[in-house]
Amino acid sequence: MRTLVNVARYHLTQPLIFVGMVWAIMAFSFAVNLAIFRLVPATSPPAHYTGAVSIIYVFFFIMGVFATGRSLPFGLALGVSRRSYYTGTALLAVALAAADAVALTALQAIERATNGWGEELHFFRVPYLLDGPWYLTWLTSFVGLALLFAYGMWFGIVYRRWSIPGNVTFIAAQVTVVLAAALLISWLHGWTGVGRFFTALSAAGLTGLLAALTAALLVGGYATVRRVTV
Repeated sequence: MRTLVNVARYHLTQPLIFVGMVWAIMAFSFAVNLAIFRLVPATSPPAHYTGAVSIIYVFFFIMGVFATGRSLPFGLALGVSRRSYYTGTALLAVALAAADAVALTALQAIERATNGWGEELHFFRVPYLLDGPWYLTWLTSFVGLALLFAYGMWFGIVYRRWSIPGNVTFIAAQVTVVLAAALLISWLHGWTGVGRFFTALSAAGLTGLLAALTAALLVGGYATVRRVTV
């Protein structure tokens, strides 16, 4: 366990990348959105949804790529095994996702209490996904952040093993799977059922599906990292 914690601490020797930068960008985006909506005429719709909270999710993907695509060789050079490096990085992903989900939940609570920062601005609220009770907001945020970090880790590992051609092939394979699934559903005339399933799916149910996908991504990344050469 100590080795895993040391791997996580190794990543945090670059706090600007894993802690500071994302919140600096979020703060700037929030300030810009708040300033813009203070200038919006009063006749505009009462609720202003921006979707800008997606910035943190995109950045978690980037952090995942960096953690394996850039930092893996040096980590292995320190004598850490591939398994320990990957598991320790996954531990960091879980810790960061949990902490940042708490921050997002707290900021959403402040947003609600202040009627959208006095401007009915919904910066930290997203219809359906992040607009429920605080515990569901935390859980959905946590799962979403962990998923994007794990996805980025797998991309970084593929890059480290096969470089850019590997990433292109990796993306092509995912697109092929999606297209094959779409063709199969069309062949079975199942789009009505698919639409009915997702229409009836609650935010908690979707969070459960995303959690399962996160676990699958972590398993896929682990299977790939075992044969990485640096």
